[in-house]
Amino acid sequence: MKLVMTLLARDEADVVDAQIAFHLNAGVDFVIATDNLSEDGTTDLLESYARDGYLHLIREDSEYLRQADWITRMGRMAATDFGADWVIHSDADEFWWPRGGSLKEVLESVPARYGIVRALLRQFVPRPDDGASFAERMTVRLSAAAPINDPTSLFRPNLKVVHRADPNVDVSIGAQRLIDSPFVPLRGWYPIEFFHFPIRSLEQCERKYSHQTIAAGETPSPYYDRVRALQAEGRLDEFYGSLVVDDEALERGVANGSLVVDARLRDALRVLTDGGERRFALPAGGESRLTFSRPTVVDEAAYAVDVAALGEADVVRLQRRLDTLEQRLSQVEARPGARAYRKLRRAARKLLRPNPAEAA
Repeated sequence: MKLVMTLLARDEADVVDAQIAFHLNAGVDFVIATDNLSEDGTTDLLESYARDGYLHLIREDSEYLRQADWITRMGRMAATDFGADWVIHSDADEFWWPRGGSLKEVLESVPARYGIVRALLRQFVPRPDDGASFAERMTVRLSAAAPINDPTSLFRPNLKVVHRADPNVDVSIGAQRLIDSPFVPLRGWYPIEFFHFPIRSLEQCERKYSHQTIAAGETPSPYYDRVRALQAEGRLDEFYGSLVVDDEALERGVANGSLVVDARLRDALRVLTDGGERRFALPAGGESRLTFSRPTVVDEAAYAVDVAALGEADVVRLQRRLDTLEQRLSQVEARPGARAYRKLRRAARKLLRPNPAEAA
């Protein structure tokens, strides 16, 4: 089996080296990366992996982020050009953690009838910046239920798809679903968690949302609307400060169950830290430097609670969409043209209705 990861990156030099090295040790065989106008050294890092045969690099110079198009292109290339059996679609700030021996091992266990599994999102929060790497600092994540009802939160529960390779695949924005896919999804089982580190420092936060402003067309979300408003008012540092979890907030959050200390990625990257030419060690002779322990019964019980919270989040999202749809329908029906149409329709029904006297 061959597992290919697609990767979108723009100015992610603080994280992309660790991201690629981790996944090559976690079961990924090859990476297809699209670099969009990076200026911070990201391109150099991607080129180094390409020279060593681990990565195929695509450069995009568009100021507009065409996320779904680029992911779809890479997904199709994984099937047609690189012999993939399974494909993971990742951003540079995501780390995919297998709940088993490796990413490849858990995907190999999927019955042949199914072609789509979903991964559970783990949102890590920024911590005070002491100069250490993001993974050393950011060992705290939100519990699954914490932001369940807030559409303006960056940290809402969510899922992304992992799928069998398909030369005609069509991937949605955010890789949350496949469009018109022939694959049968395996529901109710989430064999992979993906760790998300979206906000890592004030500098990175400012850079991230300056790019998002350029690419506003692909981010129709209350969350991004809120961030853009703060950015326009020159208050992005205030926004960043509101997200940082200091020691006092951490203590409160752990006590009330809204925060969880999770150092799995930090510990994995410590294992991979290499004093050689590369910062992080790569698999030697095809053998990973990492060991992923299988969950215990206690782990599985806690995971089941998180999955249940995700189901509740889906209900909240569905209700919100229904409410929005009802409002739009009400607005349409209230328009003069719609009212005139309804009157004409009623009049036409009367004309077409048989006359009892004539029928007799």
